[in-house]
Parts: sequence; C-alpha cells; structure tokens
Amino acid sequence: MKALHGMSSEAASDMRRRGHEDALTFALSIDLDKDYKNDPQAKKDVIDPSGDAHSVKSGKKKWQVFLYSLARFESDDAFAAMNGIGGLLESSIKSFPATFAEYQQNKPEAKERLRQFMRQLAEKLQDKRRLRAFFDKSLFNAGEVNYLTVRHEVKFRVFARKDIVAALADNLEVCNSVARSAGQVPEQKVIFRYKGKNLAELEMRNDSTTHYREVRLNMLTPRAMELLLEKILFVRKFSEMVYLYGAAAKTFGRWKS
Repeated sequence: MKALHGMSSEAASDMRRRGHEDALTFALSIDLDKDYKNDPQAKKDVIDPSGDAHSVKSGKKKWQVFLYSLARFESDDAFAAMNGIGGLLESSIKSFPATFAEYQQNKPEAKERLRQFMRQLAEKLQDKRRLRAFFDKSLFNAGEVNYLTVRHEVKFRVFARKDIVAALADNLEVCNSVARSAGQVPEQKVIFRYKGKNLAELEMRNDSTTHYREVRLNMLTPRAMELLLEKILFVRKFSEMVYLYGAAAKTFGRWKS
C-alpha cells in the first residue's frame, strides 16, 4: 500500500473537492436541498431526511479514515475507554520528540521507541470485540454516524454501521509492518489485511512539519469495497442512483413511508 503522504497538496485539495461534490450529489439524490445539513467534524457528511447521518466516501485509491493529534486522543473518552487503545496511541505519538527539527536529528531512535507501542496495538486488536469498537469509533464516531455511503462505479452504495463494523472485524487479519529493505525499521505500523493483502494501515505521520506527530488510519478503496461487497449483500434499489445493502435496506428511506 503506497502511503498517502506521497500525495501533493494540490492532489489532496482535489480529493477534498471531489468528496464535497459527491456529498452534494448524494444529498440531492435523496430529496435534500443544496443547503443540506452536515457536520464534517463529527464525520456526518450528510444528514438525511430521517435525521440519520452518513459518512460519504469516494475516490478510487484511498480513504483517510482519520488523522488525529495527541490532543484528540487525550480528550476523547471513547478512545480512552477502549481497554488501553487510546493510551497506546498517545504513547505512539510521544515516542517522537516535541519538534520536527529534533526528530530529523535522530529518526532511528524515535522509530525504535515506537515499535513496542505498535506491537502492543496489534496484539490488543486481535480481540474481535476490541477491533469492532476500534472500527466503530474510527468510522462512525462510536455511533454518531449511522451509515457509510460510498460512491462506487457511479452509484451510491449505502451500508449500515453495524454491517460495516462486523464485516471488517470478522474478516481482517491484524499484524505489524515488517522491514523489507536495509535501513527500514519493523513494527512502524499496524496493518489490516484481507485475503493476504493490505487493506488498511494505522501509522504515525512524521514526514512534514504540517502533520508531525499525528496518527493516521488509511483504507485502500478497491480492497475495502471488495470486502464490503462480498460480505454485505445487495438488497434493493432506493433509486437509480442509490443502492441499499444489508441492514440499510430496512432502515434507510424511512421518510418515504
């Protein structure tokens, strides 16, 4: 999986723009106006006419699920209550010096400190209940968001929170990254694999002053969609643009009834 930090600021800006456009298109396709309600800070890209929130994803390569600094983990009770996950994420960040300049002076030392915490994170996430809680928090802000809605092959595919969390937790293998060439340091990431291939990765972002000492969770879009479409069955169309999967078919569109 290629790291997202290889993306230029222009490309990242273009991705955000397309994300906003897809959210607007989805909103209009479910009877909302252009001034639809949302709350991006809480992952609520679109709030539908029933009052349910959707995290709208698009793109052909990667989803950035989150990019959080130390302050987020220190203030977020849900991560703190996840049986040590929040504490390990804080420790991962604190493995690195306070400034980017200090880090550049001795990168190997910081990376060596990080290893134990990434190893412990992978060990804790072997527990399926803890893994479900982690994905529920990461993708749905621990229940504040009801659906993951993905623009895939033009159509919007709507998945219920509980189906997504179960599909990911039940089918992903959790492990650490390994050193594949001289100079690399192992156990710098937590890797989530499906069918032996990397689907998502949890890593420290330390490649620039802008995003120094931040934890990022990325998902590779084609592999994520492969898993979701295999494990969560298509049930019915809401419209020619909106397809409903699994439990979403029972709950989405209630304003029409």
